[in-house]
Amino acid sequence: MNAAPPVHLLHWRGRVYGIAGLIILLAVVAALATTVGSVQIPFLTTGSILLSRLPLIEIVPKWASTLETIIIDIRLPRVILAGLVGAALAAAGATYQGLFRNPLADPYLIGVAQGAALGAVIGFLLPPGWHALGFGIIPLLAFTGALISTTVVYMLARVGKTLPVTTLILAGVALGALLSSIVSYLIISSGEKIHGIMFWLMGSFSLSQWSEVIMVLPYILTGLVVLLLYARSLNLMQLDEEQAQQLGINVERLKLVLLGAATLITAAAVSFVGVIGFVGILIPHAVRLIWGADYRFLLPLSVLTGAIFLILADIIARTVLAPTEIPIGVITAICGAPFFLYLLRRRRRVIF
Repeated sequence: MNAAPPVHLLHWRGRVYGIAGLIILLAVVAALATTVGSVQIPFLTTGSILLSRLPLIEIVPKWASTLETIIIDIRLPRVILAGLVGAALAAAGATYQGLFRNPLADPYLIGVAQGAALGAVIGFLLPPGWHALGFGIIPLLAFTGALISTTVVYMLARVGKTLPVTTLILAGVALGALLSSIVSYLIISSGEKIHGIMFWLMGSFSLSQWSEVIMVLPYILTGLVVLLLYARSLNLMQLDEEQAQQLGINVERLKLVLLGAATLITAAAVSFVGVIGFVGILIPHAVRLIWGADYRFLLPLSVLTGAIFLILADIIARTVLAPTEIPIGVITAICGAPFFLYLLRRRRRVIF
């Protein structure tokens, strides 16, 4: 009689099957997202249009050229950008939670969102001439603001050659509060530009283009590769900093690398689509509850789940009240806030 497989082997297989299943689900959801909109396009037609763009595949067009324009030039870049942003925020959230050993940590904990918001608001308030320079001044300033705010937090929190996690969080909260107050004042003083500012702050993929996908893709892919390469080290960080050091991990260097990579992908994500909340909290926790806390699997599973979640949220945002579009941040908040409250309640029970 054959012995049952070891428990750890069953867990490993379950996670591998989970990754494979999520890859298939992501492809299906992405294809579905390209069919949904003000113009309903049959699923088979969408598939044929997408396949016709692949090399070595020849399909005789049986559809109107306008449908191909809608799929390739309008919906596909939006779907890809939503997937990239969802993957980035979920991976960054998982990294911060592991690095700070705090289940309530999210990608905006150390001032990324506040810095990006300040940069974007400044971009909105600049004279029209600044917007005609041949590049997107608002995304550029948002990206720059996110990186600068995180750098300031890092410099404030650093003590000698060490980076105390508690000090880093406190510095991020303090600087975030300062930047938020400045943003609030600028919004009040923005006059007729307030609508565009508020819509950006709540997040939207309505203006997604291929140029944005091309600009964001290298940053997010680079950051994700770095995080995945350090997944095992992140596992060791869950023990204790001293124990991780004894096991051969350069803790301070690891903190810098993980913070840099997570901040890079978060800044790139929010610079074009605005501040989208709760993805970084909701997705890593859902993945952790289902597949466990091994970061070698938690990170790739979070990447795939985050991409699926945000593509689905974007479908809801642009179809529920069509032709009016709901800011994507509203949809993620509706999904994420109850889950966040559940985490707080659960954590309260553990503490008390």
